[in-house]
Amino acid sequence: MKRLIAITTILLTLCSCNSPKKQVSVPEPAGPVPSEAQLAWQEMELNAFVHFTTNTFTGKEWGYGDESPSIFAPTGIDVNQWITTLKEAGFKGVILTTKHHDGFCLWPSKYTEHSVKNSPYKNGKGDIVKEVSEACKHHGLKFGIYMSPWDRNRADYGEPSYIEYYRNQLEELFTNYGPAFEMWFDGANGGDGYYGGANETRNIDRQTYYDWPATLDMVRKIQPEPQVLFFSDAGPDIRWVGNEKGLAGETNWNTISKDTLYAGKAGIEKLLATGSEDGKQWIPAEVDVSIRPGWFYHEEEDSKVKTAEQLFDLYLTSVGRGSNLLLNVPPDKRGLIHENDVEALRGWRKLLDETFRTNLASGAPATATAYRGNSPEYAATNVTDGKKQTYWATDDGITNASVEIDLGKEQQVSYILLQEYIPLGQRVKSFTVEVQQGKDWKEIAAATTIGYKRILKTGAVRTDKIRINITGAKACPLISNIEVY
Repeated sequence: MKRLIAITTILLTLCSCNSPKKQVSVPEPAGPVPSEAQLAWQEMELNAFVHFTTNTFTGKEWGYGDESPSIFAPTGIDVNQWITTLKEAGFKGVILTTKHHDGFCLWPSKYTEHSVKNSPYKNGKGDIVKEVSEACKHHGLKFGIYMSPWDRNRADYGEPSYIEYYRNQLEELFTNYGPAFEMWFDGANGGDGYYGGANETRNIDRQTYYDWPATLDMVRKIQPEPQVLFFSDAGPDIRWVGNEKGLAGETNWNTISKDTLYAGKAGIEKLLATGSEDGKQWIPAEVDVSIRPGWFYHEEEDSKVKTAEQLFDLYLTSVGRGSNLLLNVPPDKRGLIHENDVEALRGWRKLLDETFRTNLASGAPATATAYRGNSPEYAATNVTDGKKQTYWATDDGITNASVEIDLGKEQQVSYILLQEYIPLGQRVKSFTVEVQQGKDWKEIAAATTIGYKRILKTGAVRTDKIRINITGAKACPLISNIEVY
C-alpha cells in the first residue's frame, strides 16, 4: 500500500509539473497614458530656466522693445559656470530664454538687427544660444528653448508676416542649436509696446493668431527625433501649472482635455493646477518658479534669493505632487550665476541628499490584502524592490486595498514617497498612510492623487510597520514604489 501511495504521489507531481500554469492578465490601461518622451521627461524631475537679456542690464522684467542692443554687455560671462552649477544642484535639463517679450535675440538671427550681433558682447561675434547648447552637451544636460511669441520690438507684430518671422526664427534655433528636449512658450500675447516706433497697444486673437498646430508641426519636421515636447498653458505635451509660486495642486491629475484650453486663456488657473480626472489627453504639469522675486537678475534682489529650506519646500510642492520643477536661475550683469544663488542651490542639494539618502523600506518585506491573480508577478514585495518596471496590482474591479511594509525595527519616519506605474495610466483617487504603534494603527497622512511621484511630510513618528490604504481608484491600483525616510 505504501509503495502504491508513493507511485501515485510521483505521478500526480509529474502531471502537476507538466500542466500549463494559469496565466494572469496584464492590467489594461486606464484612460490616457504617457508617451515614451513624456515618461523620460517626467523622470528628469528637475530642470532649470535661464533668463538673461537686455532686461538684466535695464532692471526691467518686461522690456518695452526699444532697448538698444548696445546695453547687452556682460563683463565676465562664463556659461560653463552656469551649467556646472546647475548640474551640481541636480538639474537634468536647461531651458534658455532665447528671446523674451522685448524681442532681443541671444543668437545672431539673420531676420533681425535686434540681437546679440549688434551688441558689445564679443564685438558682435557672440552667440549665447550656441554657447549654452554646447555647454549642456559637454556636461550631459539636455537643452531646451523658450522663445516668446510676443515681440514688442517688431513693427509687424499682429500682422500675418510676423508669424512667418516667428517660424523663421524657430527654424534657425532648431536647425542650428538642437536637439531640444522642450520648446516652451507662454500666454503673454499682445499689449503695449515699441513695435518699431509705433508705441501703441496691439491685441491679437490668442486662440487663432499663431496657428500653433502648423507652427509645432513645422518644428516636429525639423526635429523628428528625439521628440521635442511642447509646453504651454494648453500643452500639447506639457501644461502650465497655473501659477508661478511653485505650487502644483494637492490633487494633480496628469490628464486634461485640450479642447478646454489655449495659450493665454483667462480663468483656468485652478484647472491647470489640478488637471481633470476624466481628461482626454495625458498632459502633465510643469511648475515654473524663480529663485528670486523676478525672472531676471536685479541687484536689489540679492538679499531676497530663496533659501535652501524654501527651495526644499518647493520640491515637495512640485516634484512631491507629481509634477516637474522648472526653477529659474538668472545670471547677473557679469554673466555669472550670483554667489547668493550658488550658495542657496548648494544648500538645497545638501538638504535633498541628506533627507532622501536612506530609504528605510528598501528591500523590506511587504504584504497586501489582495494582489492580482495571487501571482508573484504582482505581489506586494514589488513596491520595495527598487525596480521601476515592477508593481503591486489588484484584480480588476478591486479599487480598495492595503499594502503593509515591515521596517524590521522601530525607526523614526518623516517622509513617505509613493509612485504609480503610470505607463498604464494614473489611477489612485485617494489614500491614507497608517503606522503601527503598539497593537494599534494610527493614521498619519491622507491625500488624493499619486501619479508619477507623491511625497508626504508626515512629521517625526516612530514605528516598525507602515500601511498604505488605497481608498479610491479609477481602476485597479498599480503601485510601483514606496519609500520611507
